[in-house]
Amino acid sequence: MDLSMENDTKIVRRSKEQKKVLRKQIKASHTLLKHEGVNTTSQRTKSLVVANGGLGNGVGREELSAALREMGEVETLFMPPHKPYAFVTYRSEESAQKAHVHLNGQKLQCGESSVTLYLSYVHSVTCEKEACVPLPEGLVLVEDFVSPEEEALLLTAVDWSYTNDDVTAQKALKHRRVKHYGFEFRYDNNNVDKDKPLPAGLPAECQPVLQRCVKNGHMDIMPDQLTVNQYESGQGIPPHVDTHSAFEDTILSLSLGSKTVMEFRHPDGRIVHMLLPGRSLLVMKGESRYLWTHGITPRKFDMVPACDLQRPANATSDLGTHSSLTLSKRGTRTSFTFRKIRHEPCRCAFPSACDSQGAPSVPSTSPPSPPSLPCCHADAARLEEEYVHRVYDAIASHFSSTRHSPWPRVCHFLSSLPPGSVLADVGCGNGKYLGVNPEVIAVGCDRSRALIQICAERGFQAFVSDALSVPLQTATFDACISIAVIHHFSTQERRLTAVRELVRLLKPGGRALIYVWAFEQEYKQQKSKYLKDYNKEHSGNHSPNNSISEASQGPDGNKSIDDSKTHTENSGPVDNIPDVSKATDGKLSIHTNRTAFNTRDLLVPWHLKRGGVRGEGESGEDVKKEKRKEKSKTISDNSCPNSLNSNQDPDSSPGFDISLTSGSRLDATDGKSKPSPEPVFHRYYHVFQQGELEQLCVQVSGVKVQSSYHDQGNWCVILEKD
Repeated sequence: MDLSMENDTKIVRRSKEQKKVLRKQIKASHTLLKHEGVNTTSQRTKSLVVANGGLGNGVGREELSAALREMGEVETLFMPPHKPYAFVTYRSEESAQKAHVHLNGQKLQCGESSVTLYLSYVHSVTCEKEACVPLPEGLVLVEDFVSPEEEALLLTAVDWSYTNDDVTAQKALKHRRVKHYGFEFRYDNNNVDKDKPLPAGLPAECQPVLQRCVKNGHMDIMPDQLTVNQYESGQGIPPHVDTHSAFEDTILSLSLGSKTVMEFRHPDGRIVHMLLPGRSLLVMKGESRYLWTHGITPRKFDMVPACDLQRPANATSDLGTHSSLTLSKRGTRTSFTFRKIRHEPCRCAFPSACDSQGAPSVPSTSPPSPPSLPCCHADAARLEEEYVHRVYDAIASHFSSTRHSPWPRVCHFLSSLPPGSVLADVGCGNGKYLGVNPEVIAVGCDRSRALIQICAERGFQAFVSDALSVPLQTATFDACISIAVIHHFSTQERRLTAVRELVRLLKPGGRALIYVWAFEQEYKQQKSKYLKDYNKEHSGNHSPNNSISEASQGPDGNKSIDDSKTHTENSGPVDNIPDVSKATDGKLSIHTNRTAFNTRDLLVPWHLKRGGVRGEGESGEDVKKEKRKEKSKTISDNSCPNSLNSNQDPDSSPGFDISLTSGSRLDATDGKSKPSPEPVFHRYYHVFQQGELEQLCVQVSGVKVQSSYHDQGNWCVILEKD
């Protein structure tokens, strides 16, 4: 081949590559318009949207800014929180054009991974800030409270080399390492044994720091209990309130090593994100200590102000109000939390969260005072925050380990969607339905940050959102699903709002599939597996009436009653639905797992799994599989079982509860297996009677009930938007 022919070949190849980039750039523009409402233009301007160049897909401000500045002088760079795109405005159109030509289709290296950038012109850039949420009352952050020399001295004082340490009660928890000084904080009951102090007090290296805390007025008396937590990158701690009866008012938390972002959440839903720099002291008093939960989301990167990564400005303000954010990679962080043991009952001004005044300090099978049914919007929000949102954040890992196999009839609905359809899974949980049909564009949302984190780790597109107000454009989705979500709303009005929100998202002609837990666990003389498994376990044999032949079982071992009808056939008027007692004396009852319901509003226990003990699956076949697995594991594996075994198979129905027997743990001091009580959480449910779901849906204008059916203890409807 001569030189001229070789050059012609290169030109043709380069032209094909350019066409490929152009196609992907156009596709990115359409995606931005459809999902984010970002309008692009073919007209040259000074502003560009950079698809794939956002904080939401791991691009830091420094890497993106460096690439953009090579094209010319940048006037502004706006990176919206959690979004997979950014906006850049240049000083001149010439610089913007240069970036558009040279950066389109180019890879940008971000740490160990890379992304391909696609740029399009936009007429203007709107920098929307989240509404400023004031810091919780009594919360103070003091930066540079200890010097680098004091930091090194304190870190050296903690010896992690001993695994069997009675002196500091060292523990290796799932997401962090922990040591206790003075008194051991027990995670089985969220309290301390005040009559059994540990042999050694607080390390001598802490005394100068604590004396300075008292002198500066951060604490009135010297603390006598210290908990040291060590977090590696990607680790965190669930949202919690330090037990009122265990400790006095003020709590001090000293951050050493890497910085991190801590989340504070009020029962009414307000959230504040606070950056905790290394060597800073966090002081929690009053409302911030007693009422707001605080926790650290397990992740490897945090969004922080971009002013100065070594010393971020305004660390004491809510990070949601910053317009200049970037990503900061977490390193090893060690926290010293100092507290004073309380010897008298707590008499704080927050009885709803105070275990000394009746509120449970840890979940139990019999809460001392079950909550009442809500009588207003605020009551409903508080009930759902405590008995739905907090519970799912706390049990997310265990909950996800029981949710593997999608249900066949939901899969059938998803598989029926034409290729290219856009799907919203509202209340997506761990995302098990987001990948069922690879030919649709699926996005999920859930109220639980912990479950959304699991979705992200699985590569799904999902974000945190309340199902009552989903931040997605109206009439943009071909289909929506709401599986095991609406029964967690505690008033008729809120359940109706959730249905309206699904319909709002649908395009005309779009369809929505809704599943809720049914009051009728026995339907058409067929008991659900939820009841059958209880009968099998307590009878010791198989009742002929309860047996299901292999031929009648679905792919997951469940028999589904195909009883699809129009809503007019399957339900009468609202007045014809028999009234079932909701509660006794206005209080919610606690349901006994695997028994028939006798109220419509109730609390369902969830036994948090800590040992390698089986859970109960919705499907009888799943229970058998799990028993076989456990038996096999007992014979072949003498190691301490993993509580989050990825090989677990059971997949329960909406609202299904995993009831576990008492587990065991390998005691760190003597290697013997000892009983370990497992926390019991209570989730609020409103179980639906026959016809109730259809009657709820027909109250929404512009939609019709296409079909409804009963599926293994759940009422289900398919809606179609006019």
